[in-house]
Amino acid sequence: AKAVQGKWNPATAELAGQPLSDSVLKLISLKLDHRKYEVFVGAEPDRGTYTLDAAANPKGMTVTGTEGPNHGKTFPAIYELTGDTLRICYDLSGAQCPTEFKTSAGTKLYLVTYNRQKE
Repeated sequence: AKAVQGKWNPATAELAGQPLSDSVLKLISLKLDHRKYEVFVGAEPDRGTYTLDAAANPKGMTVTGTEGPNHGKTFPAIYELTGDTLRICYDLSGAQCPTEFKTSAGTKLYLVTYNRQKE
């Protein structure tokens, strides 16, 4: 759990099979710290908690919004950490945990690859 803590910037992201533009990616940042998360899309913060299930395959994550646009929402996700690269695939519909790191049209799957921000 300690390994995922830190500040992250998205390198690539796609929602429902469509890539997000670089101009959008530049506005996004993620901070993971002691089971709390903070995402900024521009100046608008989204805060909440996360739990990890490292025993699952792929590894599972549950994200729960407590403040901001996702207040009261829970998103199941999977994650993969390789060095300073963190891949997360979220189901923004909240329906079920994704089973693989991909999105497709007609879904609310959101796949993002983050790079650790150097201190």
